[in-house]
Amino acid sequence: MSQPRKAQVVVITGASGGIGRASAVAFAARGGTVALLARGERGLAGAAAEVERAGGRALVVPTDVADDEQVSAAAARVESEAGPIDVWVNSAFTSVFAPLDKITPAEFRRVTEVSYLGYVYATMAALRHMKPRDRGVIVQVGSALAYRGIPLQSAYCGAKHAIQGFHEALRCELLHDKSGIRVTMVQMPAVNTPQFSWVLSRLPRHAQPVPPIYQPEFAARAILFAADHPGRREYWVGSSTVGTLAANALAPGLLDRYLARTGFKSQQNERPQDADAPVNLWEPADGRDGHDFGAHGVFDDTSHERDPQLWASQHHGVLAAGAASLAAAVPLLRRRRSTR
Repeated sequence: MSQPRKAQVVVITGASGGIGRASAVAFAARGGTVALLARGERGLAGAAAEVERAGGRALVVPTDVADDEQVSAAAARVESEAGPIDVWVNSAFTSVFAPLDKITPAEFRRVTEVSYLGYVYATMAALRHMKPRDRGVIVQVGSALAYRGIPLQSAYCGAKHAIQGFHEALRCELLHDKSGIRVTMVQMPAVNTPQFSWVLSRLPRHAQPVPPIYQPEFAARAILFAADHPGRREYWVGSSTVGTLAANALAPGLLDRYLARTGFKSQQNERPQDADAPVNLWEPADGRDGHDFGAHGVFDDTSHERDPQLWASQHHGVLAAGAASLAAAVPLLRRRRSTR
């Protein structure tokens, strides 16, 4: 008989909305404590209520991940109030949708501080508590954009590329030390999150993810699997992620030209950009009117909940064994045909 799963203490940054919030609910369904780190009070309250309904215990820790002292204090509070941290998921980010010459240095710096250095500070804080125990898992929520930059998202793409390099360097260090701590990265496709309604945008029309679009619960399932199987250095999630990374590896120059032609239009829909839309770059998007955006964005009608590639990414061993068996069977079948 399988042993019951130990109730875990899980920390999630960016837990007030989108992928972070969906992941918080998914971890909560397995019991244990989920510490919710984000800035927005209304979003944190909504996430906490969903965690409790799912069967977990919520610990709300308001935190700006761009402030290393706040992140360190948040980790210490979790350890004090909930116990040893088992899993830390980095998901917090912000962005700017605009050509580079329409982004100010201060805005670019802020995106980098939240979307890259926020991961660094959080990882440092997690390691300070995990290293003395020599155990724990850190999941970095990445993107296909960690490998492939696209127009209108230079700050975000730069941050995701930086996380990729940071993750690889850290993993090598932990392997060198024969550490019991595991780090893995989950490269996401386009996801239906509220970010497209609250990021700073200087586009003429409403920003949208490049199709195909997936629901945040799809992304959350991938994060849970990665947390349970952190031996892999990274996971590619969604057929579009695999296709994009493969195309970039084989013909990056051709992909540059393709995105130059299509990247501007594919990241905007027909709705004009709302001049009064909330912006979460400097303050929480729910701070102005107390609105809880939840996990989902405005693209539910065109978003997918499943993709067979997710199963494939989680069962490389099975697929490799099947491919090896098929390769071994081909010569045998040919010999049998030649003898007939």
